[in-house]
Amino acid sequence: MANARTKARIEARIKERAAYCVEFELKDPRAAFVTVTRVELTSDLGTAKIFYSVYGTEGEKSRVAHMLADATGFVRGRVGSVLKMRRIPRIAWFYDDSIEYAAKMDAAIRGALEKDRAINPDAHPDVVVPEEEDPADDEVVDREYLDYLDATEEEEGGPREP
Repeated sequence: MANARTKARIEARIKERAAYCVEFELKDPRAAFVTVTRVELTSDLGTAKIFYSVYGTEGEKSRVAHMLADATGFVRGRVGSVLKMRRIPRIAWFYDDSIEYAAKMDAAIRGALEKDRAINPDAHPDVVVPEEEDPADDEVVDREYLDYLDATEEEEGGPREP
């Protein structure tokens, strides 16, 4: 059994390398808006559970799941190249729905606050609820962000390996 600090350090290194590999090294058209959220190692350091989230529809999530399953060996090899361990942990991919759950909880809390304020306008004066964003604004921000990333890669001569 590994020291908790050692385990946390290895998890962080696996997360960093796997995220870089998924973002820059996989040349698969199914890869779209994948984020590696966390890594959990078993106590014997034999298996790494890599949790990821996907921004998109259910179809895109399914395609990304298949892509990651197909790329497991490649990612494991890349992770193994940066770890100084005798055995490279096996990799298992798990979809992380915590971001979606948090968004649903936020919407439920906002709804409850709105209902309370409809009944009693003076209810919860200490709670400030930010206004909902316009979905069209998200598309503009996404497009600007992608343009920024393209410009940055052109200036730097491509992505760098961590």
